[in-house]
Amino acid sequence: MFTGGMYNFGSNKILDHCPHCNLHFEIEPGYFYAAMYVSYAMNIAEAFMIVAATYLLTHNSNSPWLYIGTILTGSLVLAPINFRYSRVLLLYWLSPKINYQPHLDIDDTTPYL
Repeated sequence: MFTGGMYNFGSNKILDHCPHCNLHFEIEPGYFYAAMYVSYAMNIAEAFMIVAATYLLTHNSNSPWLYIGTILTGSLVLAPINFRYSRVLLLYWLSPKINYQPHLDIDDTTPYL
């Protein structure tokens, strides 16, 4: 679905069509703007998990800078993962127009008659 690696500093572009089934990924113009909301929800869930892990490891409840630093670092490290998986979740799980078509999984090399 994407070109390049996840942590590639070059292009992190989404393909126009699926190379396997030729599905056009951007269903309508601006379709992936809704992925921002999915990414936001993922960031919030990750921030809570980072805060819980930081507290369990350090047992420090006095320093807000410790938590701010770990949340910001975790958000920056997980940003490429959120970028990709928010679009994948939006496209395949939250879109009613996209349905799984098992007949496309068969590698049929016989010509049509």
